[in-house]
Parts: sequence; structure tokens; C-alpha cells
Amino acid sequence: MSEESTLSSESPAGPTVRPSTLHHTHAAVPAQRHPSPGLEHFNSVPEGSAEAALLACCGSRVWARRVAAHRPYPDLDALLAAADEASYDLSPAELAEALADESSPGLHPDAPAAAHTALRAAHAAYESRFGHAFVICLDHVRPAEHLDHFLAGIRSRLAHEPDEERAAAADELRRLARGRIAHLVSDAGHVGHTDSPSVPV
Repeated sequence: MSEESTLSSESPAGPTVRPSTLHHTHAAVPAQRHPSPGLEHFNSVPEGSAEAALLACCGSRVWARRVAAHRPYPDLDALLAAADEASYDLSPAELAEALADESSPGLHPDAPAAAHTALRAAHAAYESRFGHAFVICLDHVRPAEHLDHFLAGIRSRLAHEPDEERAAAADELRRLARGRIAHLVSDAGHVGHTDSPSVPV
């Protein structure tokens, strides 16, 4: 692969929230085991390209630098473990940077007007209380159930104290980053976002 190789951070159509020292070490990997083509590509591109692609998974520049700096990864599990550890190590300022890069989840334009109204009101209440977008990972929730989960999540988390909610938001960001990274290095096509519901679905 040439040094000019780059990673795309374009999001596919469909739904898409992004959480200090990384101590990740790679476990021994059997000789017959090889990274997937997508992961090999991620491992081999210039560091700046890897960081840019990772920023599409989590909007903390420190997080992206740490994860990119520990390449090459022998497999997806090792990459996700490094991403998790970097997420846990985010400082309050780094977490705030990542949250500022997120958009509150929305609904598909064809959803009923009442559903859009209810979700907008819930987002406004959340953002007024906590000062950042509401983030939630619904990777394993059917699209038809997204609205109920959005509303239930916002209503439940509105009762949090600010420190408690920052911890909850950080955990949702970490889970979202995992899904986005898995798609980033998938063999299904060019790397990019996963269909995590952080933008209109």
C-alpha cells in the first residue's frame, strides 16, 4: 500500500455520539492469525490519516492520537481494547471536546410530526440542563424502537447530577466509538462511520 493511502471519514446514508495515558499492550497472536484487509489498511496508512478517520469515531483529538499511535493492531479486539482504554482515560476537557463534536439523535424525516416535536422538546430540556448534546448508543435496538429509547433515556438521565451524567455520556460515547471503529476497519467497503443513531435516522 502506498504512503498516499488515506482513510475516508464519509458517513454512509442512515443513522450515526462520539467519550490519560494509554497503556495498551498487544497479547501474543498465533502465527497463523492475520489482520483483516480493512484492519491492515488502517494499520498501514499515515498517522495523520488514521487520526482523521478516528476523529469521525470520537471527537477527542487526544483519543484519536493515542489510538492511532499504538498501531499496528493484530486484530479488531486489540483495537477496540485500546479504544476503550483511551476512552476511560479522557480528562474532563477531552470529554467535553468529544461531546461538543456530537449531534443529538434525530428521526427519519418520514416519522410523524408529533414524534419530531416530542424529541425536539426532550433534547432542548437535556441540552439546557447539561450544556451538550444527548448521546446514546442504540446499535442493538431496532429502528422502530429508537424513539422510545431516545425519550426514555433522556427522561431518565435528566434526573442525573452533572457529574453523574458526564459519566453516563462518556460510557455512551465509548460504546458508540466501538461501533464506529468496527465499521471503520470492516471489509464491507471503505472505512467510515457505522450506522449508529446520533444523527437523523
